[in-house]
Parts: sequence; structure tokens; C-alpha cells
Amino acid sequence: MSGAQLYDTIGATYTVTRRTEPRIAARIWAALGDARTVLNVGAGTGSYEPPGRHVLAVEPSALMRSQRPPGAAPCLVGSAESLPFDDLSFDAAMAVSSVHHWRDPIAGLREMRRVARRVVVFTHDTDDAAWLHRFWLTRDYLPEAADLVAGRPAVTELADAIGARTEPVPVPWDCADGFFEAHWRRPEAYLDENVRRGVSVWARIGPDAERRAVRDLRDDLASGRWAERNRELADLDAAELGLRLLIT
Repeated sequence: MSGAQLYDTIGATYTVTRRTEPRIAARIWAALGDARTVLNVGAGTGSYEPPGRHVLAVEPSALMRSQRPPGAAPCLVGSAESLPFDDLSFDAAMAVSSVHHWRDPIAGLREMRRVARRVVVFTHDTDDAAWLHRFWLTRDYLPEAADLVAGRPAVTELADAIGARTEPVPVPWDCADGFFEAHWRRPEAYLDENVRRGVSVWARIGPDAERRAVRDLRDDLASGRWAERNRELADLDAAELGLRLLIT
């Protein structure tokens, strides 16, 4: 299933739990520098589009396009791998949490580099063989997540393809954007079906794995096992969970 097909299926309640996290937005907008014209690729509902700049969005999912708020940047139908723009048409091109849905991430990033002078991408590092152990949800409840990144280009390959540097992006404990890792210190959130429906991982692992993970997490929260196993998280304000900015 393509990214567009997936979000046409699961994205109906996306805006309920997927809101702009201002601390991450500040990092992305700072990385855009003095760019005045910005292309947002895989734009979704536009939650990280920078204010005060001329933004054009590209999004393949009709359902996601329909949820863009009034006054949002104009949005075209299209995919990252074939952007309908001339070379260097924009000061910057950005992509937020969408690269992993592209059919060919390397081709998509090279297209962004072709049409823009600067590229800023918010994505996830799965280079390390032990990446599953960064996050208790994948380590203890969702080992199937490893299958979702099998064959995906490493973040170093993505960066090398466009000559980008990488910067870590810690996840604040009270992150407003309910992406997969957002509730690392608020485990009860993963028991909420609305939270899970806003994250593609849950749809992609299938209902059996989802039911098992939710059941086991609920049991561990009730028994105190989760708290005991993850007691070092209680005093952290932010966690390093493999999120990265790629910046050219």
C-alpha cells in the first residue's frame, strides 16, 4: 500500500492527535534559514508549514488534503519522486515525517534538491542495529516494527544522497504532535485508539499485533511492571529516540 493509499484509509482523525509541536517546529523553521519560498513535500494537513513565508504544498492523499485548514498554503496533487517544477524554483524544500512513505526515498530527496536551494527533512534514524531498543514500545511490545524498516535506506544514505548534515531532535515528554514516539513518558496514551489511528505504524503491523501490544501494555501498566521497567524515564524532560533533521 502506498503512502497515499494508507492515509486515505487511516487519516480521517489525523488532526485530532497530530498537531504542531512548537519546539520541533522551531527547529525546522530555523533550518529553513532566510528562505522566502518553501515547497512542502508530503505535506499532509500542513501542521509544520512556516508562517510568514510563501509556501506551496504537495500531497498525494485526497483525505489529507481535505483536512488542510482554511487559509493553509495551496496544495497540489503530486509525489516526491516527480515534482512538477523547474530546477531551483524554491528557496527551500521541506518534508516532515513523510520520507518513510515514499516509494523511492532517494529519488524523492534528489528531486527536492533539484527544485530547491536548501532541503530540510524531519525523519527517523534506523541505521543502528539496536534501534528497536531505543524505545520501550518497540523493544517490549512491538518487535514487528523491525519489519517495517527492512530494506529502507539508512539515514546516512539519505543524507549522502543530497549532501546533507544530520542533527538529532529530542522528543519532549509533553510533545503535542502524537507521532509514534511522542508518548514515551505517557504510556497510557497508547491505549487510546484515536492516538493509534493517527500513526501509520499501528495500521501497518496489523490488527493481531496491535491487539496483543495494547493488551500487554495495559496489563503492565496495571501491575506496575511498566513503571518498574522504565523508571529512569520519570525524570527526563526529553528523550533521544532516533529522530533527525537532514539539512543541506
